[in-house]
Amino acid sequence: MNLAEYLPVLLFILVGLGVGALCLGMGAFLKPHKADAAKNSPYECGFEAFEDARMKFDVRYYLVAILFILFDLEIAFLFPWAVALQEVGMTGFVAVLIFLTILVVGFVYEWKKGALDWE
Repeated sequence: MNLAEYLPVLLFILVGLGVGALCLGMGAFLKPHKADAAKNSPYECGFEAFEDARMKFDVRYYLVAILFILFDLEIAFLFPWAVALQEVGMTGFVAVLIFLTILVVGFVYEWKKGALDWE
């Protein structure tokens, strides 16, 4: 084996390290140096980040997260189906329509129950 065959790999590694170092350098140079009130405000979950760990919190945050994961996984199941649509034929098409119908019924149920409402 000739070491010249590894030149593209070495070049790729060097360019990757250079871009990474450039991004880190620009981030350190351009970042705000003092955290303001907006930076220290509650994020995503709706309660203060630095309080007692045993405090009560709203479970709806987790419900929304579980619903997101559910729908995200469903989209992941649709990609292989779309790629193999011609091979699975009409049977696969009807199966996915049933799958999507059940999912939409569950989504409408959650919507009507108010699981997606945030106060």
